[in-house]
Amino acid sequence: MNGLDLRRLEYFVAVAEERHFGRAAERLRMTQPPLSRAVQQLEDQLGVRLLTRTTRRVELTPAGEVLLRDARTALDAVAAAERRTRHAAAPSPTLRVALKADLDAGLLPAILAAFAGEPEACEVELVLVGIGEQAQALRDGRADAAIVPAPYDAAGLDAEPLAAEPTLLALAAADPLAALDPLRLADLAGYVLPGGRPADQFPAEPGSARTSARPSRRHTVADLTEILRLVEVGSMVAFLPRSVTRRYPRPEIAYRAVADVPDSEFSLAWPQQATSRTVVAFVRAAEKAAASAPVA
Repeated sequence: MNGLDLRRLEYFVAVAEERHFGRAAERLRMTQPPLSRAVQQLEDQLGVRLLTRTTRRVELTPAGEVLLRDARTALDAVAAAERRTRHAAAPSPTLRVALKADLDAGLLPAILAAFAGEPEACEVELVLVGIGEQAQALRDGRADAAIVPAPYDAAGLDAEPLAAEPTLLALAAADPLAALDPLRLADLAGYVLPGGRPADQFPAEPGSARTSARPSRRHTVADLTEILRLVEVGSMVAFLPRSVTRRYPRPEIAYRAVADVPDSEFSLAWPQQATSRTVVAFVRAAEKAAASAPVA
């Protein structure tokens, strides 16, 4: 059998993720007929049905589920190979470190200082990503190392634990719950996280937020500044690592311990296949910085 065409795989992944040919075509900036033909050609090549089509929706067959998982991995690997090759050919070495702003357990300055003292030290480029995107930035070649809060997808990655610190609840200072310290998860019954997950079923990712139990608009938040503003006015609460709460003291916000919520854990992660001495030196620097940091 001839090798699979990467473009057809890309088209299939778009349809599988959107569950709709029209939306997938818009995402790919193409018309629907050639997209449908490409997916049909992929099915013909494999000799299996990947999708079941209705007038309104597309569903994956069991074979389609398997291909979606492996196709994502293959496309990530190709993108990573291209990015890493171009990065290796740069005239001066640079270490790319992915992180979500403020989610570094307060260790980033100490790590950078320790790395500057390593013989293999080079310029560090900070790659700022969204919540939960750090691990993906490693797999697709955008970064060489990343500071990742738990939980994260560790597939294809090695990691070194760096720190654990209390997770606090941020809520409006005027909220009656602010009078309780510490709180328990049971106190949050009726509060929900974005997407409808009950807040009393935490843990979720650091920085998650919930909509108030009081009738209100469902808010879509993109960054911590927006979350804190909505917390101030009583529309949301958020679970945040203590290092983040220390950076954002606000009179309108109360930060409270929740007795049965786990600590926020942070690790340094890097691709398993990484052989760069610079990456090794950065891991060593991160370990030194974490070991000398004050105990939370």
